[in-house]
Amino acid sequence: MAYSIPESFINELHERADIVAVIGSRVALKKGGKDFLGLCPFHEEKTPSFSVSPTKNLYYCFGCGAGGGAIKFLQEFEGLSFVEAVESLAASMGMEVPRQQSRTPGRDLKPLFDAMGAAESYFKSQLRASSQAKDYLQGRGLTGLMARDFNLGFAPNSWSGLRETLVGGSHPIQPNVLVEAGLVSRNDESGREYDRFRERIMFPVRDSRGRIVAFGGRLIGDGDGPKYMNSPETPIFHKSRELYGLFEARKSVRALKSLIVVEGYMDVIALAQAGIRNVVAALGTATGEEHYRKLYSLADEVICCFDGDAAGRRAAEKALDSALGYLSGGRRLRFMFLPDGEDPDTLVRGHGADDFRRRIGTATPAIEYLFAELTGGLDLTALDDRARLADLAAPYVQRAPSGSPLQQVMRSRLRELTGVGGADTRPTPAPAPPSQRRQGRSRDRLPQQLLSLLLKSPSFAAKLDPADVDLLANRQDSPLFAEVVRYVATHADADAAQLLGRWSGQDGHTELLQLYGRQSDLDREDLPGNFWGGLEQLRELAGRQQRSELLRERLAEYDGKQPSARVPS
Repeated sequence: MAYSIPESFINELHERADIVAVIGSRVALKKGGKDFLGLCPFHEEKTPSFSVSPTKNLYYCFGCGAGGGAIKFLQEFEGLSFVEAVESLAASMGMEVPRQQSRTPGRDLKPLFDAMGAAESYFKSQLRASSQAKDYLQGRGLTGLMARDFNLGFAPNSWSGLRETLVGGSHPIQPNVLVEAGLVSRNDESGREYDRFRERIMFPVRDSRGRIVAFGGRLIGDGDGPKYMNSPETPIFHKSRELYGLFEARKSVRALKSLIVVEGYMDVIALAQAGIRNVVAALGTATGEEHYRKLYSLADEVICCFDGDAAGRRAAEKALDSALGYLSGGRRLRFMFLPDGEDPDTLVRGHGADDFRRRIGTATPAIEYLFAELTGGLDLTALDDRARLADLAAPYVQRAPSGSPLQQVMRSRLRELTGVGGADTRPTPAPAPPSQRRQGRSRDRLPQQLLSLLLKSPSFAAKLDPADVDLLANRQDSPLFAEVVRYVATHADADAAQLLGRWSGQDGHTELLQLYGRQSDLDREDLPGNFWGGLEQLRELAGRQQRSELLRERLAEYDGKQPSARVPS
């Protein structure tokens, strides 16, 4: 059975949360009038534009537009899902999160998490008892402190040691759960079950809440199988979303400014041991769009470490393709190519942390790398090669965030090299007459203007007549406005914090934040006059539209009653 968090509890959480305390424990804030000011944690800045309002229980950055309530802040700052942020905030306030039955069928995943936790305890106990495993880790230069921090373990060379221990323990795990969690494999023909991981150093993979969702295993003996083996995809593990070491990096570094992406588990741990803690690794797959979405929710810069060979170049191309859509708002992507025969583990152990940091500092910006690769082998004095470069670069220019400075820079660079700007080639519609443009702008702006006023004073909705509620809540040209009206009409005591919290993590939240950010101009306006005046304009527009539709229907009826022309025979 699936459960959801009652909306009433989320509203109560917003009301009771001390947003200054929540944000102040993570960002340095100073009193500035009635609000608190600080440097925005979501983009780089030298002068504070990040404001926290204790009276409105909201934060807003006038530099990058980030804003919302305490739940939204935890989502963005900690990289949590909406439910995780609610649970984290509630726990910090000593509140228990209630659950209500959802109409969506689901299942309880707790047995899978319990199985993974029990497996971690088993693997850690086996590591303490295995001289072979400890000798291997010491030979790789790993300290006991790092083994403890990353909760390393060992899977002995046994076909059923884990299964027998977990099934027959004081808190037995059902065999089917072990199979579904990817800890035990089952032969489809014989039905025989056996431990998936054997004779391997075990690396637990944690989600954003620190729960173990998967394991990676490194073979250390002469056993069969690949050198590295990962858990299969399960209901709690999707390799396209998770990154090894991300939980540990966030735990060690209070405010991540950059994240380094490497290939292996030991690379992450070796760099952490050298004092470089902002390191993560993909889990047996190339970093994809979901990975970069998560990475850029936590840091503005990502540095990918690749081999310097052809495979590394192909990996860089895939990384750029996956990350390009997220490179806005000051976010950056850089590539560090490793010397032949080196990986981050051997490099930092052989040359030290300072050398590795120097190499990171000189990593190549991804867009510079892109144009260097695209122009390789081309003669840009030849028209054909310049045309070819324009064709090669066009997909990347189009994938960059639309209208972003990055897209503008890419077009400018392409223009310098080819004389072709890489602009959007879609046909531009003919401009409407000035009178139509003015009328259209006025009509399109009106719902947004009313929504801004409604955010400023949601109590207006309590004074609406039922006919006005129907009028506003059924506007097809502004569905977000219609949704907000329906909500405030049934929640008379709602305020701006509740409205922003209600849409947190959903479509429309960004638009509401933008409208809320414009409210400093509305403070000087006659709010009631503007709202009721705007409503009257909307009534008038609706009346005109209704009369026009009625006229068209009558004309159609009249045309249908006219006798059809007959062709003389």
